[in-house]
Amino acid sequence: MVIDKTNFPHLFQEKTWSWGPIKTIFELDVIPPLELISNVNIIPFVENKCVIIRTDKGWGIIGGTLEPGERYLETLQRELLEEAGARFINFEPIGAWHCHSLADGPYRPHLPWPEFYRVVGFGDVELFKKPENPEDGEQILEVGTFSLEEACGLLTQRPDDGTELAEIYRLAALVREKIN
Repeated sequence: MVIDKTNFPHLFQEKTWSWGPIKTIFELDVIPPLELISNVNIIPFVENKCVIIRTDKGWGIIGGTLEPGERYLETLQRELLEEAGARFINFEPIGAWHCHSLADGPYRPHLPWPEFYRVVGFGDVELFKKPENPEDGEQILEVGTFSLEEACGLLTQRPDDGTELAEIYRLAALVREKIN
């Protein structure tokens, strides 16, 4: 599928994320080797509405880090339950953030380092309960379903990575439309 990357001016540019710190660049249509995957994100849809979550950092994307022995689809299932009270119906990878850690060691000992990937895809989900909010995880304050434009407007308000998150939602909606 041909995507005009100029429509996503921030997503396809190298960026340093302060929380890693890591250097990242989004690569379209990349499914990395399983041993290099450390994180996964999903752009979830309920019918034609986007699902986003709100934490103390603002509105964001669902996803997280693989636990020891976990495969990325298992992580996706767990993160959907923990952060949105949802289960996925389907999942379509669209690419990955290729990451290079600038930290002195891996985030967790079982994760690849210094090179790793954050797989990103979209899918239909079913919201069926409240987020589980485990004590050692990010605390979800709200789960919302919004039109694409409403979701992107909320995401862009997030400091540091909001513009990229809004663009990944736009890209997911575009790819979803083209394959459906």
